[in-house]
Amino acid sequence: MNWNTRVTELFGIDYPIVQGGLAYLAYADLAAAVSEAGGLGQITAMSLPSPESLKQEIHRVQQKTAKPFGVNFAIGNHGRSFEAMVEAALEENVEIISVTGGNPAPLFDMLKGTTVKKLVLVAARRQAQKAEEIGADAVIAVGQEGGGHLGRDDIGTMVLIPRIADVVSIPVIGSGGIGDGRGWMAAQALGAEGIEMGTRFIATKECVDASPAYIEALLASSEQDTAVIKRTIGAPARALSNDWTSKILELESEGAGYQGLKSYISGEANCKFIHEGSMQEGFGWAGQIAGMIDDVPTVADLFARMRSEAETVRKKWGEV
Repeated sequence: MNWNTRVTELFGIDYPIVQGGLAYLAYADLAAAVSEAGGLGQITAMSLPSPESLKQEIHRVQQKTAKPFGVNFAIGNHGRSFEAMVEAALEENVEIISVTGGNPAPLFDMLKGTTVKKLVLVAARRQAQKAEEIGADAVIAVGQEGGGHLGRDDIGTMVLIPRIADVVSIPVIGSGGIGDGRGWMAAQALGAEGIEMGTRFIATKECVDASPAYIEALLASSEQDTAVIKRTIGAPARALSNDWTSKILELESEGAGYQGLKSYISGEANCKFIHEGSMQEGFGWAGQIAGMIDDVPTVADLFARMRSEAETVRKKWGEV
């Protein structure tokens, strides 16, 4: 079947499937596996400690695959500047950069005069329109089913994708609640030209930094076993429900504010669970798609399955 869309053409990939930035998890093994399978793998830049470490991770991907990959910059979630990290990516001739978690304009200013492809995560129509105005080549529309940081308006993927596709001329990539070939085809039926997945890629063999406890929690979860935390500080984000997220929600109900929540929502608390497996001392991001995850395939096997599922849908539609 023909899988080409403007997304595959833009990034030079075989299938319009993008791997999410996945803080503290999206490193060379996973990124290279996704790219090698025909999608767009990404490195998470702002989870790395220094520009030099980003360069090393870029080199690791290049050693594992000759196919296109991107570098994701979560610019609003790490409390430090991104400029030196962007410069490092440019020095390594990175061809694709995605921006999440903040205003992309200052980062885009650094890319002027380059041929770098620019991808922006959005959760509202106006954000998508603004991203296009300042030069984004594509937008990722993330619905409230997704894991990690979300929009503030609780708009589901089913509504968000067509609303955004109707107001921008650049390609739209659907995200949030997508983890198989059926979700892929549903997103494209709604007007997207590709998909982004985060949670589904955590439960793959190449996501080597995810602790066994994190993987086991994903496999055991239903679509009801997530919680949206940080809503009271204007940064809603979906995580697996556990005692730690219950404590966060309790503190939020008491009006704790950012200072009262800081130690509970930190990157350190995130890593305690996702790297060390300590559910009593941390949390792990996950979308509602966790309820549909029941195995840990290789990325290549996941792609093969998704193609088969998507082919079944397209045959029902009468496509070839």
